[in-house]
Amino acid sequence: MAKAKAKEIKETPLMKQYNAIKAKHPGALLLFRVGDFYETFGEDAVTASRILDIVLTKRANGAASHIELAGFPHHSLDNYLPKLVRAGNRVAICDQLEDPKEVKGIVKRGVTELVTPGLSFNDNVLDKRKNNYLASIYFGKEKLGISFLDLSTGEFMAAEGSQSYIEKLLQSFAPSEVIYSKAFRSRAQEILKDNFTAFHCEDWVYQYDYTYEKLTNHFSTANLKGFGIESLEYAIIAAGAVLFYLEETEHKEVKHIASISRIAEEKYVWLDRFTIRNLELVYSQQDGGVPLINILDQSVTPMGSRMMKKWMVLPLKEKEPIDDRLKVVEYFYENPDLTEEIISHLKHIGDLERLISKVAVGRINPREMNQLKKALKNTLPIKSLLKSSKSDSLKRLSDQINSCEFLLEKIERELQEDAPMLIHQGNIINDGVDEQLDEYRGLANSGKDYLVALQQREMQRTGISSLKVAFNKVFGYYLEVTNSHKDKVPEEWIRKQTLVNAERYITPELKEYEEKILNAEERMIAIEQKYFLALVQDASEYVTQIQQNARILATVDCLLSFAVVAKSNNYCKPKVSDTDSLEIKDGRHPVIEKQLPASEPYVPNDIFLDNESQQIIIITGPNMAGKSALLRQTALIVLMAQMGSFVPASYARIGIIDKVFTRVGASDNLSKGESTFMVEMTETASILNNLSDRSLVLMDEIGRGTSTYDGISIAWSIVEFLHNHPKFRAKTLFATHYHELNQLTEDFPKIKNFNVSVKEMGNKVIFMRKLKEGGSEHSFGIHVAQMAGMPNAVVLRASEIMQHLEKDKELHASKEKIKEMPKNNYQLSLFDMDPKFKEAQEMLDEIDINTISPVEALIKLNEIKKKLES
Repeated sequence: MAKAKAKEIKETPLMKQYNAIKAKHPGALLLFRVGDFYETFGEDAVTASRILDIVLTKRANGAASHIELAGFPHHSLDNYLPKLVRAGNRVAICDQLEDPKEVKGIVKRGVTELVTPGLSFNDNVLDKRKNNYLASIYFGKEKLGISFLDLSTGEFMAAEGSQSYIEKLLQSFAPSEVIYSKAFRSRAQEILKDNFTAFHCEDWVYQYDYTYEKLTNHFSTANLKGFGIESLEYAIIAAGAVLFYLEETEHKEVKHIASISRIAEEKYVWLDRFTIRNLELVYSQQDGGVPLINILDQSVTPMGSRMMKKWMVLPLKEKEPIDDRLKVVEYFYENPDLTEEIISHLKHIGDLERLISKVAVGRINPREMNQLKKALKNTLPIKSLLKSSKSDSLKRLSDQINSCEFLLEKIERELQEDAPMLIHQGNIINDGVDEQLDEYRGLANSGKDYLVALQQREMQRTGISSLKVAFNKVFGYYLEVTNSHKDKVPEEWIRKQTLVNAERYITPELKEYEEKILNAEERMIAIEQKYFLALVQDASEYVTQIQQNARILATVDCLLSFAVVAKSNNYCKPKVSDTDSLEIKDGRHPVIEKQLPASEPYVPNDIFLDNESQQIIIITGPNMAGKSALLRQTALIVLMAQMGSFVPASYARIGIIDKVFTRVGASDNLSKGESTFMVEMTETASILNNLSDRSLVLMDEIGRGTSTYDGISIAWSIVEFLHNHPKFRAKTLFATHYHELNQLTEDFPKIKNFNVSVKEMGNKVIFMRKLKEGGSEHSFGIHVAQMAGMPNAVVLRASEIMQHLEKDKELHASKEKIKEMPKNNYQLSLFDMDPKFKEAQEMLDEIDINTISPVEALIKLNEIKKKLES
């Protein structure tokens, strides 16, 4: 007890207040307002100084105690806050709740906002072209529930399903922050790994009754049937926890979160997380790589860009809505003048969705209110242009746009065109709106003229030629008369001060004017604030309508973007049907074709797949010949078509696909202790266990992570499984360097062999990148090694070995063949001389020339070189 008392004595009153507030928000970095600065203390100060690159000092904390301190001016909050949040911190902003001038002793303080990576309105924290989602996960017994909220736009969604579905949604929506129940920390860690900023809530938050009530109270509804989530228990729990978290973080103004929608799994193409990553839809796997979104997203509004990302990870699988989008894209494609005119207005819309959210929470500033006016103004001609089009779909969109003319007129009438950002800077409200405001403004702006006029008038009236009007802090405004004229002073003037050569007087008129002019600025600001707040209040009545406008404009923006991209890249309109065939003529890879030099045209290819005659295509050919590009472009063309976009081909007939699976590219998880082969087999197992009749399966070099015999056996078995599946005939492209698989076509009618053609010229090989019927005879691995710069001695020796092995192609004879291998006497004598060479030989013996990639060959060669040099 005595120790505790001693500690209390050491603490200053300010630090005592700080520690009490910090104790309520232990997981957050506390920005503590002291005068004109935000200060951080202790561990927070160490963290802040490192992230913000600001000076770390120490301050006294009572007797014989010091504490770390780091701070920055309060007006720099918008610069420093984003850095703290982007570094993954939850930041509690603690402000002074009283005016220090009017308080004796310590000023009352409290946390006014808790900004977290997933909850922010700050433009510097947010990326305009991306949603900033907070996700909440509930771990149920059979399924998981998940919800996503973008506080900056009011978009609120929920879903439930298997763990793989939840993982897919997490990858698709890429939330900035994830919350979950403390009881499921280990399960959350298993899913989230180190990929997300996470925060756990108390277990009682994730209770069904509590969360259901939270949602119905928020939406003022008796139940959740109208939102389509009434029966989704786990989704409801996840969503209700989000509302709790908003309260907990002091986000009390949430009326812009007007509804919640279900992410309807049955409406969208199934894309597992491997496929989204492998196809590089939204993010590239390589630094400096280009994902598909960069090609397709030519939208001019932030809302359009955010919607495009959702369309990309949630392609449609119902014919009608796909056709609807395609018809609009076609209409825009065929009417370039209309397209150009709508885009010219869309460019002035800005981020309407986030602007109206700021209105709803009372955070909009005068400059942003003018941007809202500009957006409303440019919405009207877009509505009119859509209405006058010959497209029923566009007319329907036009009807859904609200004109909001009353609000537009009110902002135009009241708000100054060049209003400043801060409300207390003045010059916000137009002249003619308020008589008193005009009077005060007149006083403040023409005070000098008024005083000159008063001086002239009094000089003429009294005949005092030396009369002066002046001001000081003691008397305010006064009239100064030299002693030679003091007998002319009128009786009603009141003497205030006598100087050696003059007298100073005040008059009732001057006092009245003084009161007006001194208070004019303060009263102007008060009147302007009153009008601006009323304007914000009026605008908040239009939140729902403007949110709808933003959604319609985003939709139009995305469809225009598709039309613009189709025109500039020579895409064709795909025919989407309910048949089970997939036919692409002159298909191209939408990303690779844009990266090629102008002198190198992309080589297009045809693909045909159906359930009866050609269900599986086995594509052989050397590495670097273009097998992977062919697989990826087929998937991308299908997904683009089902997003509603034109596609890079001369003709495309797409029988709707409901699931796309890919096993392409090296997605090794070596840092987490998983081998290439283990990752490959895990992803392949996921495909084989989730097939459907309308699946599109792309497999690239399956089995290359293990020995040749194992690899061929596994690949062979997988192809048989896909062909003979009792329920589903998944359309499959199977790229392999195992030309032994060409044998399968003789036993299975729906398997066809194709190869990516190459041309041999002497000892060299030229890749034609053209798909042609028939299997490839050998893999050209040695040619590729030569092209990769492998030393000639190695290439020549490899050729010698291969020629010997190819004399007898039967697998069972291979071991005998290896025994009969012609010896390289020069190398053998070297190996005999030095044990280092023996180790190098063993390393070479382990290499399978037919399976090794160019990069792996170079790495292996480097290892051998280092071994010999050591």
